Amino acid sequence: MLPLWSPRPGAGSRPPGRDRRARALPGPVGAPHARHLGEVPRVAVVGGGIAGVTAAVALAERGVSVTLVEREPALGGRLTGWATGPEADAPTMTRGFHAFFRQYYNLRALLRRIDPDLSFLRPVADYPLVHSNGTRESFAGLPKTPPWNVASFVLRSQAFTLRDVARINPVAAVDLFDVSVPATYTALDRTDADAFLRDIAFPQAARHLAFEVFSRSFFAHPGELSAAELAAMFHIYFLGSSEGLLFDVPDDPYPKTIWEPLSALLEGMGARVCTGVEVESIKQGSTRAHRVEPLAEEFDAVVLAADIPGLRSVVERSPELASEQWRAGVSALRTAPPFLVSRLWLDRPVAPERPEFLGTSGFAHLDNISVLDRFEQESARWRERTGGSVVELHAYALDEDADRQQAIDALMAEARTVYPELGGARVLRAEHVVRADCPLFSPGSFTSRPTVSTVDPTVVVAGDLVRVDLPVALMERAATTGFLAANGLLAHWGLHGHDLWTVPNEGRSRFLRVGARRKRPVPTG
Repeated sequence: MLPLWSPRPGAGSRPPGRDRRARALPGPVGAPHARHLGEVPRVAVVGGGIAGVTAAVALAERGVSVTLVEREPALGGRLTGWATGPEADAPTMTRGFHAFFRQYYNLRALLRRIDPDLSFLRPVADYPLVHSNGTRESFAGLPKTPPWNVASFVLRSQAFTLRDVARINPVAAVDLFDVSVPATYTALDRTDADAFLRDIAFPQAARHLAFEVFSRSFFAHPGELSAAELAAMFHIYFLGSSEGLLFDVPDDPYPKTIWEPLSALLEGMGARVCTGVEVESIKQGSTRAHRVEPLAEEFDAVVLAADIPGLRSVVERSPELASEQWRAGVSALRTAPPFLVSRLWLDRPVAPERPEFLGTSGFAHLDNISVLDRFEQESARWRERTGGSVVELHAYALDEDADRQQAIDALMAEARTVYPELGGARVLRAEHVVRADCPLFSPGSFTSRPTVSTVDPTVVVAGDLVRVDLPVALMERAATTGFLAANGLLAHWGLHGHDLWTVPNEGRSRFLRVGARRKRPVPTG
Protein backbone atom coordinates (compact mmCIF):
# COMPACT_ATOMS: atom_id res chain seq x y z
CA MET A 1 0.00 0.00 0.00
CA LEU A 2 0.98 3.63 -0.39
CA PRO A 3 2.29 5.13 2.85
CA LEU A 4 -0.32 7.04 4.82
CA TRP A 5 1.56 9.99 6.22
CA SER A 6 1.32 10.35 9.98
CA PRO A 7 -0.25 13.52 11.36
CA ARG A 8 2.17 16.10 12.64
CA PRO A 9 1.33 19.23 14.64
CA GLY A 10 0.74 22.23 12.42
CA ALA A 11 0.84 20.22 9.21
CA GLY A 12 -0.96 21.82 6.28
CA SER A 13 -3.58 24.10 7.78
CA ARG A 14 -6.19 24.31 10.51
CA PRO A 15 -8.80 21.55 10.66
CA PRO A 16 -11.33 22.09 7.85
CA GLY A 17 -14.41 21.67 10.06
CA ARG A 18 -15.46 22.19 13.65
CA ASP A 19 -13.78 19.00 14.98
CA ARG A 20 -10.43 20.03 16.46
CA ARG A 21 -9.46 16.36 16.69
CA ALA A 22 -9.63 15.91 12.93
CA ARG A 23 -6.57 14.09 11.66
CA ALA A 24 -4.11 15.71 9.25
CA LEU A 25 -2.40 13.58 6.58
CA PRO A 26 0.38 15.67 5.03
CA GLY A 27 1.10 14.89 1.40
CA PRO A 28 4.54 14.02 0.00
CA VAL A 29 7.09 16.81 -0.25
CA GLY A 30 8.71 17.61 -3.57
CA ALA A 31 8.99 20.04 -6.45
CA PRO A 32 5.96 22.34 -6.74
CA HIS A 33 5.28 21.80 -10.44
CA ALA A 34 6.02 19.34 -13.24
CA ARG A 35 7.79 22.07 -15.17
CA HIS A 36 10.74 21.42 -12.84
CA LEU A 37 11.09 17.92 -14.25
CA GLY A 38 13.04 17.05 -17.38
CA GLU A 39 9.81 15.92 -19.06
CA VAL A 40 6.19 16.45 -18.05
CA PRO A 41 4.58 13.11 -17.14
CA ARG A 42 1.47 12.00 -19.02
CA VAL A 43 -1.31 10.25 -17.06
CA ALA A 44 -4.50 8.56 -18.23
CA VAL A 45 -7.30 8.58 -15.66
CA VAL A 46 -9.87 5.88 -16.40
CA GLY A 47 -13.25 6.82 -14.93
CA GLY A 48 -14.89 10.22 -14.53
CA GLY A 49 -16.68 9.85 -11.20
CA ILE A 50 -15.63 11.47 -7.94
CA ALA A 51 -12.44 9.40 -7.59
CA GLY A 52 -11.26 9.90 -11.17
CA VAL A 53 -12.01 13.61 -11.29
CA THR A 54 -10.32 14.12 -7.91
CA ALA A 55 -7.17 12.38 -9.12
CA ALA A 56 -7.24 14.31 -12.39
CA VAL A 57 -7.59 17.67 -10.62
CA ALA A 58 -4.87 16.82 -8.09
CA LEU A 59 -2.43 15.84 -10.86
CA ALA A 60 -3.28 18.72 -13.20
CA GLU A 61 -2.72 21.22 -10.39
CA ARG A 62 0.89 20.04 -10.24
CA GLY A 63 1.36 20.47 -13.98
CA VAL A 64 1.00 16.81 -14.97
CA SER A 65 -0.50 16.23 -18.43
CA VAL A 66 -3.84 14.52 -17.75
CA THR A 67 -6.29 12.74 -20.04
CA LEU A 68 -9.53 11.83 -18.26
CA VAL A 69 -11.54 9.10 -19.99
CA GLU A 70 -15.19 8.39 -19.10
CA ARG A 71 -17.34 5.80 -20.90
CA GLU A 72 -20.63 7.64 -20.24
CA PRO A 73 -21.67 10.79 -22.13
CA ALA A 74 -20.95 12.97 -19.08
CA LEU A 75 -18.82 13.04 -15.97
CA GLY A 76 -20.18 12.06 -12.58
CA GLY A 77 -20.12 8.29 -12.21
CA ARG A 78 -22.79 7.37 -9.67
CA LEU A 79 -23.35 11.09 -9.08
CA THR A 80 -24.08 11.85 -12.72
CA GLY A 81 -27.23 13.38 -14.19
CA TRP A 82 -28.87 13.76 -17.57
CA ALA A 83 -31.74 15.56 -19.29
CA THR A 84 -34.94 13.50 -19.49
CA GLY A 85 -35.92 14.79 -22.92
CA PRO A 86 -34.83 16.88 -25.91
CA GLU A 87 -36.67 20.04 -24.86
CA ALA A 88 -34.56 22.90 -23.51
CA ASP A 89 -36.28 22.85 -20.12
CA ALA A 90 -36.42 19.03 -19.77
CA PRO A 91 -35.94 18.13 -16.11
CA THR A 92 -32.81 16.35 -14.92
CA MET A 93 -32.67 12.74 -13.78
CA THR A 94 -29.90 11.34 -11.59
CA ARG A 95 -29.02 8.05 -9.97
CA GLY A 96 -30.36 9.34 -6.71
CA PHE A 97 -30.11 11.72 -3.79
CA HIS A 98 -26.70 11.95 -2.06
CA ALA A 99 -25.92 13.49 1.31
CA PHE A 100 -22.83 15.73 1.54
CA PHE A 101 -21.85 15.26 5.17
CA ARG A 102 -19.62 17.83 6.90
CA GLN A 103 -17.16 15.02 7.69
CA TYR A 104 -16.38 14.77 3.97
CA TYR A 105 -13.29 16.92 4.31
CA ASN A 106 -11.51 15.77 1.15
CA LEU A 107 -14.59 15.79 -1.07
CA ARG A 108 -15.30 19.30 0.13
CA ALA A 109 -11.70 20.26 -0.58
CA LEU A 110 -12.25 19.18 -4.18
CA LEU A 111 -15.52 21.10 -4.41
CA ARG A 112 -13.90 24.24 -2.97
CA ARG A 113 -11.83 24.36 -6.16
CA ILE A 114 -15.01 25.38 -8.01
CA ASP A 115 -16.80 27.20 -5.17
CA PRO A 116 -14.50 28.31 -2.32
CA ASP A 117 -17.45 29.07 -0.03
CA LEU A 118 -19.44 25.95 -1.04
CA SER A 119 -22.33 28.33 -1.60
CA PHE A 120 -24.15 25.76 -3.79
CA LEU A 121 -24.57 23.47 -0.76
CA ARG A 122 -27.48 24.12 1.56
CA PRO A 123 -28.09 22.45 4.94
CA VAL A 124 -30.85 19.91 5.49
CA ALA A 125 -32.73 20.77 8.68
CA ASP A 126 -33.32 17.18 9.81
CA TYR A 127 -32.77 13.57 8.87
CA PRO A 128 -35.74 11.78 10.43
CA LEU A 129 -36.11 8.00 10.36
CA VAL A 130 -39.48 6.26 10.45
CA HIS A 131 -40.33 2.57 10.81
CA SER A 132 -43.36 0.98 9.19
CA ASN A 133 -44.76 0.45 12.70
CA GLY A 134 -44.80 4.22 13.29
CA THR A 135 -41.67 4.52 15.43
CA ARG A 136 -39.82 7.71 14.53
CA GLU A 137 -36.42 9.21 15.32
CA SER A 138 -34.85 12.58 14.60
CA PHE A 139 -31.31 13.94 14.66
CA ALA A 140 -32.25 17.61 14.70
CA GLY A 141 -31.11 19.55 17.75
CA LEU A 142 -28.69 16.93 19.04
CA PRO A 143 -25.31 18.05 20.39
CA LYS A 144 -22.62 17.43 17.78
CA THR A 145 -19.84 16.15 20.03
CA PRO A 146 -19.66 12.57 21.36
CA PRO A 147 -20.60 11.28 23.87
CA TRP A 148 -23.20 14.02 24.44
CA ASN A 149 -24.83 13.36 21.08
CA VAL A 150 -25.28 9.68 22.00
CA ALA A 151 -26.63 10.48 25.45
CA SER A 152 -29.11 13.01 24.09
CA PHE A 153 -30.26 10.62 21.38
CA VAL A 154 -30.91 7.85 23.92
CA LEU A 155 -32.80 10.17 26.28
CA ARG A 156 -35.34 11.15 23.64
CA SER A 157 -35.36 7.98 21.48
CA GLN A 158 -38.51 5.93 20.92
CA ALA A 159 -36.60 2.83 19.84
CA PHE A 160 -33.59 2.93 22.15
CA THR A 161 -34.33 3.51 25.84
CA LEU A 162 -32.28 3.62 29.02
CA ARG A 163 -33.66 0.18 29.85
CA ASP A 164 -32.23 -1.08 26.55
CA VAL A 165 -28.86 0.43 27.44
CA ALA A 166 -28.76 -1.68 30.60
CA ARG A 167 -29.26 -4.87 28.56
CA ILE A 168 -26.40 -4.22 26.12
CA ASN A 169 -23.40 -6.55 26.16
CA PRO A 170 -20.62 -4.08 27.06
CA VAL A 171 -17.81 -6.39 25.94
CA ALA A 172 -19.25 -6.70 22.44
CA ALA A 173 -20.37 -3.05 22.25
CA VAL A 174 -16.99 -1.55 23.06
CA ASP A 175 -15.87 -2.05 19.44
CA LEU A 176 -18.43 0.55 18.36
CA PHE A 177 -16.81 3.17 20.60
CA ASP A 178 -13.21 2.71 19.54
CA VAL A 179 -12.98 2.45 15.79
CA SER A 180 -9.44 2.47 14.49
CA VAL A 181 -8.68 1.50 10.91
CA PRO A 182 -7.38 -1.10 10.14
CA ALA A 183 -7.60 -2.59 13.68
CA THR A 184 -11.39 -2.59 13.60
CA TYR A 185 -11.34 -4.61 10.39
CA THR A 186 -8.94 -7.10 11.94
CA ALA A 187 -11.41 -7.58 14.79
CA LEU A 188 -14.78 -7.40 13.03
CA ASP A 189 -14.51 -7.84 9.27
CA ARG A 190 -15.35 -11.56 9.27
CA THR A 191 -18.57 -10.92 11.21
CA ASP A 192 -21.70 -9.67 9.46
CA ALA A 193 -23.43 -6.53 10.71
CA ASP A 194 -26.61 -8.34 11.73
CA ALA A 195 -24.78 -10.91 13.88
CA PHE A 196 -22.65 -8.17 15.43
CA LEU A 197 -25.72 -6.23 16.54
CA ARG A 198 -27.31 -9.38 17.95
CA ASP A 199 -24.12 -10.04 19.95
CA ILE A 200 -24.31 -6.53 21.37
CA ALA A 201 -27.98 -7.17 22.27
CA PHE A 202 -29.22 -4.02 20.62
CA PRO A 203 -33.02 -3.81 20.88
CA GLN A 204 -34.71 -5.04 17.73
CA ALA A 205 -36.54 -1.77 17.12
CA ALA A 206 -33.29 0.21 17.23
CA ARG A 207 -31.53 -2.31 14.99
CA HIS A 208 -34.23 -2.03 12.35
CA LEU A 209 -34.71 1.71 12.56
CA ALA A 210 -31.16 3.01 12.79
CA PHE A 211 -28.63 0.33 11.93
CA GLU A 212 -30.60 -1.17 9.06
CA VAL A 213 -31.08 2.25 7.51
CA PHE A 214 -27.34 2.87 7.68
CA SER A 215 -26.31 -0.57 6.43
CA ARG A 216 -28.67 -0.34 3.48
CA SER A 217 -27.03 2.92 2.48
CA PHE A 218 -24.27 0.56 1.35
CA PHE A 219 -26.94 -1.13 -0.84
CA ALA A 220 -26.73 -4.36 1.14
CA HIS A 221 -28.77 -6.31 3.66
CA PRO A 222 -27.25 -6.23 7.18
CA GLY A 223 -26.48 -9.94 6.93
CA GLU A 224 -24.33 -9.30 3.84
CA LEU A 225 -22.41 -6.28 5.19
CA SER A 226 -19.16 -6.46 7.15
CA ALA A 227 -19.61 -5.52 10.80
CA ALA A 228 -16.37 -3.56 10.54
CA GLU A 229 -17.88 -1.43 7.79
CA LEU A 230 -20.91 -0.73 9.97
CA ALA A 231 -18.76 0.15 13.00
CA ALA A 232 -16.58 2.43 10.89
CA MET A 233 -19.64 4.13 9.49
CA PHE A 234 -21.07 4.89 12.92
CA HIS A 235 -17.68 6.22 14.00
CA ILE A 236 -17.44 8.52 10.98
CA TYR A 237 -20.92 9.95 11.22
CA PHE A 238 -21.85 9.80 14.89
CA LEU A 239 -19.60 8.24 17.54
CA GLY A 240 -16.17 9.50 16.50
CA SER A 241 -16.78 12.90 14.94
CA SER A 242 -18.13 16.17 16.29
CA GLU A 243 -19.30 17.40 12.87
CA GLY A 244 -22.81 16.07 13.54
CA LEU A 245 -25.09 13.74 11.58
CA LEU A 246 -26.92 16.38 9.56
CA PHE A 247 -25.68 17.14 6.07
CA ASP A 248 -25.85 19.48 3.09
CA VAL A 249 -27.26 19.00 -0.41
CA PRO A 250 -26.58 20.79 -3.71
CA ASP A 251 -29.16 23.43 -4.54
CA ASP A 252 -29.40 22.33 -8.18
CA PRO A 253 -28.73 19.12 -10.16
CA TYR A 254 -25.24 17.63 -10.06
CA PRO A 255 -24.29 18.41 -13.68
CA LYS A 256 -24.84 22.13 -13.17
CA THR A 257 -23.40 22.50 -9.67
CA ILE A 258 -20.50 20.01 -9.78
CA TRP A 259 -19.56 18.37 -13.06
CA GLU A 260 -19.73 21.20 -15.56
CA PRO A 261 -17.62 23.47 -13.31
CA LEU A 262 -15.09 20.69 -12.59
CA SER A 263 -14.82 19.87 -16.29
CA ALA A 264 -14.16 23.55 -17.03
CA LEU A 265 -11.57 23.63 -14.23
CA LEU A 266 -9.73 20.64 -15.68
CA GLU A 267 -9.75 22.00 -19.20
CA GLY A 268 -8.58 25.36 -17.89
CA MET A 269 -5.53 23.61 -16.41
CA GLY A 270 -4.76 21.96 -19.75
CA ALA A 271 -6.28 18.55 -19.02
CA ARG A 272 -8.19 16.71 -21.73
CA VAL A 273 -11.66 15.37 -20.85
CA CYS A 274 -12.90 12.55 -23.08
CA THR A 275 -16.49 11.47 -22.45
CA GLY A 276 -18.36 8.74 -24.30
CA VAL A 277 -15.12 6.75 -24.67
CA GLU A 278 -14.77 3.33 -23.05
CA VAL A 279 -11.26 2.17 -22.30
CA GLU A 280 -10.86 -1.35 -23.69
CA SER A 281 -7.41 -2.33 -22.48
CA ILE A 282 -4.07 -1.11 -21.18
CA LYS A 283 -1.02 -2.56 -22.88
CA GLN A 284 2.70 -2.12 -22.44
CA GLY A 285 3.88 0.96 -24.30
CA SER A 286 6.85 1.30 -26.58
CA THR A 287 8.08 4.78 -25.63
CA ARG A 288 6.12 5.24 -22.39
CA ALA A 289 4.96 2.76 -19.76
CA HIS A 290 1.37 2.17 -20.94
CA ARG A 291 -0.63 2.23 -24.15
CA VAL A 292 -4.35 2.89 -23.62
CA GLU A 293 -6.83 1.55 -26.17
CA PRO A 294 -8.83 2.75 -28.03
CA LEU A 295 -7.03 6.09 -27.55
CA ALA A 296 -3.96 4.55 -29.20
CA GLU A 297 -1.84 6.84 -27.03
CA GLU A 298 0.92 6.17 -24.54
CA PHE A 299 1.15 7.41 -20.96
CA ASP A 300 3.66 7.33 -18.13
CA ALA A 301 1.05 6.23 -15.60
CA VAL A 302 -2.57 5.16 -15.28
CA VAL A 303 -5.17 5.86 -12.60
CA LEU A 304 -7.89 3.19 -12.58
CA ALA A 305 -10.99 4.88 -11.16
CA ALA A 306 -13.76 2.88 -12.80
CA ASP A 307 -16.61 1.11 -11.02
CA ILE A 308 -16.35 -2.64 -10.40
CA PRO A 309 -17.85 -3.77 -13.75
CA GLY A 310 -15.68 -1.28 -15.64
CA LEU A 311 -12.53 -2.14 -13.69
CA ARG A 312 -13.02 -5.86 -14.18
CA SER A 313 -13.61 -5.36 -17.89
CA VAL A 314 -10.41 -3.36 -18.41
CA VAL A 315 -8.30 -5.72 -16.27
CA GLU A 316 -9.59 -8.86 -18.00
CA ARG A 317 -8.42 -7.45 -21.34
CA SER A 318 -5.08 -6.22 -19.99
CA PRO A 319 -2.98 -9.33 -19.23
CA GLU A 320 0.20 -7.28 -18.72
CA LEU A 321 -1.29 -4.96 -16.10
CA ALA A 322 0.24 -5.07 -12.59
CA SER A 323 0.46 -8.75 -11.54
CA GLU A 324 -1.49 -11.96 -12.02
CA GLN A 325 -2.43 -12.07 -8.34
CA TRP A 326 -3.69 -8.50 -8.43
CA ARG A 327 -5.75 -9.15 -11.56
CA ALA A 328 -7.30 -12.21 -9.91
CA GLY A 329 -8.29 -10.07 -6.92
CA VAL A 330 -10.01 -7.56 -9.20
CA SER A 331 -11.88 -10.36 -10.96
CA ALA A 332 -13.19 -11.57 -7.58
CA LEU A 333 -14.76 -8.22 -6.65
CA ARG A 334 -18.51 -8.40 -6.08
CA THR A 335 -21.20 -5.80 -6.59
CA ALA A 336 -24.07 -5.12 -4.20
CA PRO A 337 -27.63 -6.11 -5.12
CA PRO A 338 -29.56 -3.88 -7.53
CA PHE A 339 -31.11 -0.62 -6.38
CA LEU A 340 -34.02 1.36 -7.78
CA VAL A 341 -34.46 5.13 -7.95
CA SER A 342 -37.87 6.50 -8.96
CA ARG A 343 -38.36 10.22 -9.52
CA LEU A 344 -41.92 11.50 -9.85
CA TRP A 345 -43.06 14.88 -11.10
CA LEU A 346 -46.48 15.36 -9.51
CA ASP A 347 -49.42 17.67 -10.13
CA ARG A 348 -49.82 18.60 -6.45
CA PRO A 349 -47.47 19.22 -3.52
CA VAL A 350 -46.73 16.87 -0.68
CA ALA A 351 -47.93 18.00 2.75
CA PRO A 352 -46.03 21.07 3.99
CA GLU A 353 -44.80 19.31 7.15
CA ARG A 354 -42.92 16.65 5.19
CA PRO A 355 -39.12 16.78 5.64
CA GLU A 356 -36.74 17.25 2.75
CA PHE A 357 -35.35 13.76 3.35
CA LEU A 358 -36.88 10.83 5.22
CA GLY A 359 -35.18 7.50 5.92
CA THR A 360 -37.51 4.51 6.27
CA SER A 361 -37.29 0.98 7.62
CA GLY A 362 -39.49 -2.08 7.87
CA PHE A 363 -40.76 -1.88 4.29
CA ALA A 364 -40.14 -4.48 1.60
CA HIS A 365 -38.80 -1.89 -0.83
CA LEU A 366 -38.93 1.71 0.39
CA ASP A 367 -35.68 3.01 1.96
CA ASN A 368 -36.12 6.76 1.75
CA ILE A 369 -38.18 9.61 0.32
CA SER A 370 -36.78 12.95 -0.83
CA VAL A 371 -38.85 16.04 -1.67
CA LEU A 372 -36.54 17.65 -4.19
CA ASP A 373 -38.48 20.87 -4.72
CA ARG A 374 -37.69 21.80 -1.10
CA PHE A 375 -33.99 22.31 -1.86
CA GLU A 376 -33.30 22.02 -5.60
CA GLN A 377 -33.88 25.11 -7.74
CA GLU A 378 -34.82 23.20 -10.88
CA SER A 379 -37.48 21.22 -9.00
CA ALA A 380 -38.67 24.37 -7.23
CA ARG A 381 -39.33 25.90 -10.65
CA TRP A 382 -41.49 22.87 -11.49
CA ARG A 383 -43.47 23.49 -8.30
CA GLU A 384 -43.91 27.17 -9.15
CA ARG A 385 -44.94 26.37 -12.72
CA THR A 386 -47.35 23.51 -11.99
CA GLY A 387 -48.29 23.78 -8.32
CA GLY A 388 -46.94 20.25 -7.93
CA SER A 389 -43.91 18.60 -6.39
CA VAL A 390 -40.90 16.48 -7.32
CA VAL A 391 -40.48 13.38 -5.17
CA GLU A 392 -37.73 10.76 -5.29
CA LEU A 393 -38.01 7.23 -3.88
CA HIS A 394 -35.16 4.78 -3.24
CA ALA A 395 -35.23 1.00 -2.93
CA TYR A 396 -31.92 -0.63 -2.00
CA ALA A 397 -30.86 -4.27 -2.06
CA LEU A 398 -33.50 -5.58 -4.46
CA ASP A 399 -33.58 -9.28 -5.24
CA GLU A 400 -31.30 -10.12 -8.14
CA ASP A 401 -34.22 -11.46 -10.17
CA ALA A 402 -36.72 -8.78 -9.12
CA ASP A 403 -39.19 -7.73 -11.81
CA ARG A 404 -38.55 -4.07 -12.57
CA GLN A 405 -42.15 -2.96 -12.98
CA GLN A 406 -43.32 -4.89 -9.94
CA ALA A 407 -40.58 -3.25 -7.87
CA ILE A 408 -41.59 0.20 -9.12
CA ASP A 409 -45.24 -0.42 -8.33
CA ALA A 410 -44.46 -1.79 -4.86
CA LEU A 411 -42.11 1.11 -4.09
CA MET A 412 -44.75 3.68 -5.02
CA ALA A 413 -47.44 1.86 -3.05
CA GLU A 414 -45.29 1.84 0.08
CA ALA A 415 -44.52 5.54 -0.35
CA ARG A 416 -48.26 6.26 -0.35
CA THR A 417 -48.61 4.58 3.04
CA VAL A 418 -45.97 6.94 4.46
CA TYR A 419 -47.21 10.06 2.64
CA PRO A 420 -50.93 9.37 2.02
CA GLU A 421 -51.34 12.56 -0.04
CA LEU A 422 -49.31 10.87 -2.80
CA GLY A 423 -52.30 8.59 -3.38
CA GLY A 424 -54.33 11.47 -4.80
CA ALA A 425 -51.51 12.95 -6.87
CA ARG A 426 -51.30 12.49 -10.62
CA VAL A 427 -47.86 11.57 -11.95
CA LEU A 428 -47.17 13.95 -14.83
CA ARG A 429 -43.71 12.59 -15.49
CA ALA A 430 -41.73 9.66 -14.11
CA GLU A 431 -38.20 8.35 -14.48
CA HIS A 432 -36.89 5.09 -13.06
CA VAL A 433 -33.30 3.83 -12.80
CA VAL A 434 -32.21 0.33 -11.83
CA ARG A 435 -28.48 -0.32 -11.43
CA ALA A 436 -26.24 -2.97 -9.85
CA ASP A 437 -22.72 -1.52 -9.91
CA CYS A 438 -22.01 -0.48 -6.31
CA PRO A 439 -19.29 -2.33 -4.34
CA LEU A 440 -20.35 -5.00 -1.86
CA PHE A 441 -18.43 -4.84 1.43
CA SER A 442 -19.20 -8.38 2.47
CA PRO A 443 -17.79 -10.03 5.61
CA GLY A 444 -14.16 -11.03 5.22
CA SER A 445 -13.54 -8.97 2.06
CA PHE A 446 -11.44 -6.14 3.47
CA THR A 447 -8.00 -7.73 3.09
CA SER A 448 -8.68 -8.81 -0.49
CA ARG A 449 -9.88 -5.45 -1.80
CA PRO A 450 -7.55 -3.56 -4.15
CA THR A 451 -5.43 -0.91 -2.47
CA VAL A 452 -4.48 2.43 -3.97
CA SER A 453 -1.05 1.17 -4.98
CA THR A 454 -0.16 -1.91 -7.00
CA VAL A 455 3.11 -3.74 -7.62
CA ASP A 456 3.65 -1.28 -10.48
CA PRO A 457 4.28 2.26 -9.16
CA THR A 458 2.81 3.68 -12.37
CA VAL A 459 -0.56 1.95 -11.88
CA VAL A 460 -2.78 3.20 -9.05
CA VAL A 461 -6.44 2.60 -8.17
CA ALA A 462 -9.08 4.96 -6.78
CA GLY A 463 -12.75 4.71 -5.86
CA ASP A 464 -15.09 3.76 -3.06
CA LEU A 465 -14.33 0.09 -3.80
CA VAL A 466 -10.69 0.56 -2.71
CA ARG A 467 -9.27 -0.49 0.62
CA VAL A 468 -7.72 2.44 2.41
CA ASP A 469 -6.63 2.32 6.04
CA LEU A 470 -8.47 5.48 7.02
CA PRO A 471 -11.90 6.18 8.54
CA VAL A 472 -13.66 7.20 5.31
CA ALA A 473 -16.70 5.86 3.47
CA LEU A 474 -18.88 6.33 0.39
CA MET A 475 -18.23 9.60 -1.52
CA GLU A 476 -15.48 10.59 0.91
CA ARG A 477 -13.66 7.30 0.29
CA ALA A 478 -13.86 7.99 -3.44
CA ALA A 479 -12.40 11.50 -3.08
CA THR A 480 -9.77 10.43 -0.55
CA THR A 481 -8.48 7.58 -2.70
CA GLY A 482 -8.45 9.91 -5.70
CA PHE A 483 -6.13 12.27 -3.83
CA LEU A 484 -4.03 9.35 -2.53
CA ALA A 485 -3.68 7.92 -6.04
CA ALA A 486 -2.48 11.29 -7.29
CA ASN A 487 -0.13 11.65 -4.31
CA GLY A 488 1.39 8.26 -5.03
CA LEU A 489 2.24 9.26 -8.61
CA LEU A 490 3.41 12.73 -7.58
CA ALA A 491 5.75 11.17 -5.00
CA HIS A 492 7.05 8.77 -7.67
CA TRP A 493 8.10 11.78 -9.77
CA GLY A 494 9.35 13.85 -6.83
CA LEU A 495 6.46 16.32 -6.96
CA HIS A 496 4.66 17.94 -4.05
CA GLY A 497 1.43 16.23 -3.01
CA HIS A 498 -1.82 17.27 -1.39
CA ASP A 499 -2.60 17.36 2.34
CA LEU A 500 -5.66 15.40 3.43
CA TRP A 501 -7.88 15.23 6.51
CA THR A 502 -10.05 12.57 8.13
CA VAL A 503 -12.15 12.26 11.25
CA PRO A 504 -10.13 10.99 14.25
CA ASN A 505 -8.92 7.42 13.78
CA GLU A 506 -9.73 6.43 17.37
CA GLY A 507 -12.63 6.59 19.81
CA ARG A 508 -13.33 9.72 21.83
CA SER A 509 -13.10 7.94 25.19
CA ARG A 510 -9.71 6.80 26.49
CA PHE A 511 -11.39 4.31 28.84
CA LEU A 512 -13.31 2.65 25.98
CA ARG A 513 -10.24 2.67 23.74
CA VAL A 514 -8.26 0.72 26.32
CA GLY A 515 -11.09 -1.78 26.76
CA ALA A 516 -11.49 -2.33 23.04
CA ARG A 517 -7.80 -2.86 22.43
CA ARG A 518 -7.55 -5.41 25.22
CA LYS A 519 -10.22 -7.60 23.63
CA ARG A 520 -9.08 -7.32 20.01
CA PRO A 521 -7.09 -10.12 18.41
CA VAL A 522 -3.44 -9.44 17.69
CA PRO A 523 -2.87 -9.19 13.91
CA THR A 524 -0.81 -12.04 12.47
CA GLY A 525 1.14 -12.48 9.29
